[in-house]
Amino acid sequence: MYLTITTTGTTDRPATDLGFLLHKHPDKAQRFSTSYGTAHVLYPEAHAERCTAALLLEVDPVALVRRGSGKGRGGAPDAALARYVNDRPYAASSLLAVALRSVFASAMKGQCAARPELVGRPLPLRIEVPVLPARGGGALVEKLFRPLGWSVRAEPLPLDETFPEWGDSRYVRLVLEGACDLAAALRHLYVLLPVLDDAKHYWVAPDEVDKLLRAGEGWLEGHPEQRLIVGRYLARRGALAREAMARLELARLAQTDDAAVEEIDNAVDEAADTEERPVPLAVRRRDAILGVLRSTGAARVLDLGCGQGQLIGALLKEAQFTEVVGMDVSMRALQEARRRLHLERMPERQAQRVRLLQGSLAYVDGRLKGFDAAVLSEVVEHVEPERLSALEYAVFGAARPRTVVVTTPNVEYNVRWESLPAGRVRHPDHRFEWTREEFRRWAEDIGARHGYAVTFGPVGPEDPEVGAPTQLACFSREDASARGGGKHGTKDARGSRGMSGAERVEGAAEASRAGGGPVGGKEAAA
Repeated sequence: MYLTITTTGTTDRPATDLGFLLHKHPDKAQRFSTSYGTAHVLYPEAHAERCTAALLLEVDPVALVRRGSGKGRGGAPDAALARYVNDRPYAASSLLAVALRSVFASAMKGQCAARPELVGRPLPLRIEVPVLPARGGGALVEKLFRPLGWSVRAEPLPLDETFPEWGDSRYVRLVLEGACDLAAALRHLYVLLPVLDDAKHYWVAPDEVDKLLRAGEGWLEGHPEQRLIVGRYLARRGALAREAMARLELARLAQTDDAAVEEIDNAVDEAADTEERPVPLAVRRRDAILGVLRSTGAARVLDLGCGQGQLIGALLKEAQFTEVVGMDVSMRALQEARRRLHLERMPERQAQRVRLLQGSLAYVDGRLKGFDAAVLSEVVEHVEPERLSALEYAVFGAARPRTVVVTTPNVEYNVRWESLPAGRVRHPDHRFEWTREEFRRWAEDIGARHGYAVTFGPVGPEDPEVGAPTQLACFSREDASARGGGKHGTKDARGSRGMSGAERVEGAAEASRAGGGPVGGKEAAA
């Protein structure tokens, strides 16, 4: 089994720079021992204008049987004979992926001590795998590689050229072309070759999750076929797949908030860290929401679009909130929220305060009625604009909590993030992002239609030209405010009663601004 990697160049940027990136000299043919045979690296052509590196893996079928005995897929004794007569000696598979990682380890990590300026530079690449098993056919090959920027050609191979009437086999000749960083290209192959084969030829241990996440960093978090990739790569081991999906979601959230994963998912009290450091925008946003909810005297709170339960966890730490209900359309997010909140190990009295519901805000849901407050934190921008009216009626027309707190990105602030390209929204799933005026107009229209007074406030440090990174609106139902609030009265964090909506929002905004400046000169894009 083998694959080739070809690039082109010029006199100024010779194609033979590929040798530096792969750490394999074009003038040499090298061989490396692997667990299942011998890997060879050679260069069929090496010129300034064009350079091709080939990785050839000679599989030792006897070693394959011996090392796989009793382990993993096909490891049963009665399957041993099949190991000698199957297609493994010539069809690309997880064994070739293992050889890639073994032979090109430094290249996959993006390391090149001899020519560091070459690292990260997109190269015009052509990758060919002559015989590749593709369970799912050419259509699946397209779905896996095209979202990564590759031009894909997957030519079906006949079962037997002598008998064309037998039709095509499950194998394809794969050709990928595109401009890509070599390290990223190798990581794509390392993950997706065994996914297409839909088999692993070694025992899939828990450390395979770490290997997958390392190789998938930067592209797997947002891949449209993420679930299929994870399931097949981990040989459909459910527990490992669930762990990988949860960690990928954490990585996505951390990327959204420009924070480390440890900041998103840890059990360390933020106040215990005495080192002076800027507060992430996600924490400021949560603190602002808590400040508004405290001031309203709300006891029963809905977290609509609760995600992985960060706000729910914060609400449960305060005795004021006697009932907290989180709802999300994603079962995966709810499972992660359950894990994060440790619901299975939570004391009974504490567990009685919290519920997690699966549901969509596009529909009226009777379970949402009768609550003091509802929170829509970074939710509306994920909804298709034509479906916002359905969300509006479900929350403000049918559920009608006394208070609704809504936060959403301020698109005007995006220009302050150097890492965010012009014209791009902060997250690929955002259907839109509003200016301050657009948000104000949307909120005031809702208030007028459903009988809510609306006040606005910033979250995060305010820029004199473009405002704060996040904008917050507090909707107070006018018939409820006329009665002086709920059974607890309206009471802010300082103990004063009868606060206006504007005072509540301003107090929350002051709290959100108290955390210092942006991280590294910029806030987290979320």
